[in-house]
Amino acid sequence: MVNGREWSRVTARTASEICRRFEMSPEVQTLRLEELSPREFVSVAIEKGHHPDAIRFLAHALPKPEAIRWGWLCARSTSSSPEDRAAAEALEQTEKWLRDPTEENRRTLMAAAQTAGFATPAGAVSLAAFLSGGSLAPPDVAPVPPPEELTGQAVAAAVLLSGVFREPQKAVERYREFLAQGVRIAEGADEPATRR
Repeated sequence: MVNGREWSRVTARTASEICRRFEMSPEVQTLRLEELSPREFVSVAIEKGHHPDAIRFLAHALPKPEAIRWGWLCARSTSSSPEDRAAAEALEQTEKWLRDPTEENRRTLMAAAQTAGFATPAGAVSLAAFLSGGSLAPPDVAPVPPPEELTGQAVAAAVLLSGVFREPQKAVERYREFLAQGVRIAEGADEPATRR
């Protein structure tokens, strides 16, 4: 599943550099992280069935725009239905930010995430984009930058929720699909719908 191509969009040289940014399962903590490249870590995690760890890792390894694009693709594939206007609006607003990542577009994402619900794939990915930069405070007060790891946490939540949102019995299959997609993004593949 994870081939030997280098990951052009991941700058970390070792898995340990990325694993410091999130909480891993005890089983994954036993791996020799300083000896594994990011690509090797994901491959081993998938091979051993630690899909949530692989997803959290990739969400933190990718640059924020690529991680959010990955989360958006996963959320879009599973969470929206014609009657769920809040999710559709959150996905539309996130796509708008992906195409044009202005501060104005980023600011609209908090309301979209709240309306969709933070515990939904669409709401989580909108929150991830809101947390990607700028300030958490209103525009007319001193800036409060979001902590660096929050975007990765929200992207991981979006991907994990996407795997169980509609058909939880297919979670492992979906996680494998999502990870394959995330690896393609790490390798430098682009998705035409969100190219900038």
